[in-house]
Amino acid sequence: MSATHSAGRSERPGRIMSGEMAEQPAVLRRILEQRAPRIREVASAIAAKSPRFVLLTARGTSDNAALYAKYLLEIQLGLPCGLASMSTTTAYGARPNLTDVLVVTVSQSGGSPDLVASTKAAREAGAITLAVTNNPDSPLAAVSEFHIDILAGPEKALPATKTYTASLLALYLFVEGLRGGDGAAAKALPDLAAQVLAREDEVRQLASRYRFAERMVITSRGYGYPTAKEAALKLMETSYIPALSYSGADLLHGPLAMVDNISPVIAVVTDGRGGEALQPVLDRLRGRGADLMVIGPAPQVSAASAGFTLPTEGVPEELQPILEILPLQRLAYEVTIARGQDPDAPRALAKVTETR
Repeated sequence: MSATHSAGRSERPGRIMSGEMAEQPAVLRRILEQRAPRIREVASAIAAKSPRFVLLTARGTSDNAALYAKYLLEIQLGLPCGLASMSTTTAYGARPNLTDVLVVTVSQSGGSPDLVASTKAAREAGAITLAVTNNPDSPLAAVSEFHIDILAGPEKALPATKTYTASLLALYLFVEGLRGGDGAAAKALPDLAAQVLAREDEVRQLASRYRFAERMVITSRGYGYPTAKEAALKLMETSYIPALSYSGADLLHGPLAMVDNISPVIAVVTDGRGGEALQPVLDRLRGRGADLMVIGPAPQVSAASAGFTLPTEGVPEELQPILEILPLQRLAYEVTIARGQDPDAPRALAKVTETR
């Protein structure tokens, strides 16, 4: 993959990103059919080491996938988790005692120097290290004790789409493996993802509503919060619209004051406890006359200004983020196209971002 701004350009703006979004059902199916047994093996080997704590390390889109894993690990396993501050190791030279700590590093490319350096330092400090990447030959995979290849195939558009949902599914299957589950609940995801992605016209209509937005706020709670953060990132890096993501609880602690009837608010409402916890926030937003768009169950969508209904019936809450992000990826794409820009190659960005 080239690391230049012009690398992802296509003859038709957005052709590459659109094609990679469309690959997601096939990628999810490939993970379930070809990678699930290996993920269970890795999970079993790590479970045998009885980690006492988990540190998650990532940047950008992968950081949002890591946050999803944090919710899974804390809710499903009761394992305390933290998001690592890599600069404590790479810039300040700190060497914490990581004996019996599981360090999970999530990275599409597995090539960023700070991810590699911090993972190497963690292993030297006694950690159990796992790399989750789309590149089994990467430097990150080489320095990690364990590795999971997410099998997404080459991703050429600068905005990550299929590697994000592939990472979510791989992390879900890993956590299921840690607790002795088989991940059978995920089997319906490829077909459901295909159904969601086929509704392009619905998303295009939403994009026409928001193409002139000068700012957006995206909110959720629980498992939906990583989706809100990833959606905000996609909108910012493709359409250049400032998109602010907040936990619904944090939104009430001050930022709610900036919400008006002009700047759209997107609420990701999971069908479950996270959605229930978000309800008071939705009520407050409606009370302020917010232009509220909901991604979630039909009753929540019907009570909003606009929205996109997800097929969540029978889908466990912890798996819904894999479906939630799909219309939001498409929204970022369609808004960008409507604004006359190319989502394949956002300005000033590189596919492999090297931070230290």
